[in-house]
Amino acid sequence: MDWQKFLQGESGIHELSPEQTETLLSALFSPEKAPLNQVKLSADLSIEEPTVKQRLGEIYKKFSASFPELSDKQGAGKLKILHTKLKQKYYQTSQSVVVPKVSNSSPYAEEFTSLIEEKIRTFCGRKFVFDTFKQFITENPHGYFTIIGDAGMGKSSIVAKYVSEHKSPCYFNILVEGRNRPELFLKSIRRQLIDRYQLPNSEDADLPTLLANVAEKLTLGERLVIAIDALDEVEQEAGENLLHLPTTLPDRVYFLLTRRPYNLGKKRLSVSPGVLVTDLDLRDEKYANYNQDDIKEYIGFVINTDSEYNNGLRNWIQSRSIADTAFVEQLANKSENNFMYLRYVLPAIAKGDYNDLSLKQLPDGLQEYYQNHWMRMGLEAKPGQLMEIVLYILLEIGTPIPCEMIAGIAKEDECDVEAVLDEWVEYLKKQNVDGDICYTIYHASFFDFLKSKREMHSKRKLFREVNQRITEYLEKRMA
Repeated sequence: MDWQKFLQGESGIHELSPEQTETLLSALFSPEKAPLNQVKLSADLSIEEPTVKQRLGEIYKKFSASFPELSDKQGAGKLKILHTKLKQKYYQTSQSVVVPKVSNSSPYAEEFTSLIEEKIRTFCGRKFVFDTFKQFITENPHGYFTIIGDAGMGKSSIVAKYVSEHKSPCYFNILVEGRNRPELFLKSIRRQLIDRYQLPNSEDADLPTLLANVAEKLTLGERLVIAIDALDEVEQEAGENLLHLPTTLPDRVYFLLTRRPYNLGKKRLSVSPGVLVTDLDLRDEKYANYNQDDIKEYIGFVINTDSEYNNGLRNWIQSRSIADTAFVEQLANKSENNFMYLRYVLPAIAKGDYNDLSLKQLPDGLQEYYQNHWMRMGLEAKPGQLMEIVLYILLEIGTPIPCEMIAGIAKEDECDVEAVLDEWVEYLKKQNVDGDICYTIYHASFFDFLKSKREMHSKRKLFREVNQRITEYLEKRMA
């Protein structure tokens, strides 16, 4: 059913007169375009503006039984409300979906399957983000929607959750894996779009061409949403849009983006007039209560549901005679609305790492947690030991490397290096690269912490030695 036939059906259901039906069809001529104002309606229908206003008033009354918001709204804006509500019903009636068809066996890009599954395993909350994005794609014909937040606020998990539910094409920029360049992004997205939409002769197509070809294949009510995580980690020369994102977009094509904050002078997304760019900043005070509720929901989930940690957490809480509500409340405050903090602290509590501390003595915020752990591992008191050398090798190399290579650079026994890696396992990512188990630093926030430690002590002999050892090792391998 097309949009005009749908509106005619709704006119009959709500007993509109022929004149009112004619006015409704003209005012809401397209599901993807903004409604006409009274001046334009008057011109299109060749009637006076007071007559248009009267007809619209009667239309609102007849639709108010279905959409009470029309009665609640005072003044202007009712036509936009009616348009939005009818669009939602139209898409539901048409059994439309936001999800594009998938022709291959994997619901999303195979290269990101393990990352997505890990991110959504304990996902909680963020309804306000999804609701805001849903409203954005409902009310706008196309556009860019960016989620902004500090490291650890759950941006990647939000994208993973959206992709897992909607099977959207996606790309996750990962600095520490070197997966953060425009050519890699285009190669991945091109393959995803070709597989999903059966696009012939598109192996060398650029992104605007691919989007235009997909737009022609979208069925009634269908949209294309491409999700891209961590624009702040993209490695690209200045002077052009990040990942060469298009300045114009076809109708019903949207991008869901995430990034960490940056200065306005460093903005790297320019678009043509008419392409809407909207931001949702998780740090905004208006979202403070939503963030806090989601954090509390996550803590409650781990305490009550996560079989890996709930017993240890319960023992820690009960041994200190703390009420569950008090534990959730105080830990939520200490987290500073940072999910990465909880990802580290909750398992540490469950494993007994904080048996010598009270609830009030737990670290405040993610950076204090990293510093606390750094000191508890003895790295502040005994600089230069193997543990610190291994961490800085990982930092300096910046890409996945095997234990054998780390040991070679450190000039230490491989078993000793492996023991260090095991001690820092929650901060590192293990992956199979060409048959070798390789390690990288897990999260950008820990990467930043190590960089700050390096910058703070850049004159220490240790850092010069680490860089010298890396150079010597690489030169030896190339000889």
